[in-house]
Amino acid sequence: MAGHSKWANIQHRKGRQDKLRAKLFSKMAKEITVAAKMGDPDPDKNPRLRMAVKEAKSNSVPKDVIDRAIKKSQAGEGDDYEEIRYEGYGPNGVAVIVEAMTDNRNRTASTVRSTFSKCGGNLGETGSVGFMFERKGTVMYPATVGDADTVMMAAIEAGAEDVESAEDGHVIWCADSDLNEVSNGLETELGESESTKLVWKPTITTEMDLEGMEKLMRLIDALEDDDDVQRVTTNFEASDEVMEQL
Repeated sequence: MAGHSKWANIQHRKGRQDKLRAKLFSKMAKEITVAAKMGDPDPDKNPRLRMAVKEAKSNSVPKDVIDRAIKKSQAGEGDDYEEIRYEGYGPNGVAVIVEAMTDNRNRTASTVRSTFSKCGGNLGETGSVGFMFERKGTVMYPATVGDADTVMMAAIEAGAEDVESAEDGHVIWCADSDLNEVSNGLETELGESESTKLVWKPTITTEMDLEGMEKLMRLIDALEDDDDVQRVTTNFEASDEVMEQL
C-alpha cells in the first residue's frame, strides 16, 4: 500500500461546491431518487442508495431533502432518467469523463458537445479516454480518525487495496465491486467516513501549466453548470504553485 499521491490535485476544487450548493443538492437528490428507484428504498438494503445518502450527508444536504428524494422514487419519479457517460479531451489534451443523468439523451449530448467545443476541447467516442482511468471505490477519513498505521490496519482488515495518508486525511482505495463491504468494515473500526463513493481514478496523468488549468477550469465549470451533468473527472496534474494561483 502506497503513500500520498496527487489525488487532491485531480479532485476538483471542493470550495467551488459552496457557490453551487443549491445545484449540488439538486444533483445529489436526483442520484438518491434514481438509486432508490432501482432498488430498495431502505438504504440498509440498497448499497447504491446507502452510498448516495452518505455522500449527500457529507456535503451537508439537509435530511428533509434526502427523505423527499427517496419518497419521489416511490411516487414514480426517476423512471425516465438514463445514465450516460461522455468522454473527450479538454485543453492541452487532458482527458475528461462526464457522467450525466438525463431524461433527454439528445438534449444532453448536444449541450455537452457544444460545451466542449466552446471551451477548447472536443467530445470523443465512448472509450476514447476511458482507458486512462480505473473504476475504483474510495473512502475518505479525516486525519483525526487516527495515524497512518491505524488506518492501514483497518483498511487491510476491511479488504481495501491501497491507502494514501497525508496531513489533511486518509484516502482508502478498493475495487469498485467491494466498496460496500469495505465501507462497512471501515465504519466498524473507524466510525462513519467523510465520503464513500465510486470514482474514475486516472492511471495516466497530464501535466498542466497555469494557462492550461485556467482553460480547463472554464470547461469543468461550464459542464458542471449543466443540470444533467452529475460528475466531471479529469486526469490533470498540476503543481501546488499552479493550484494556488487559480
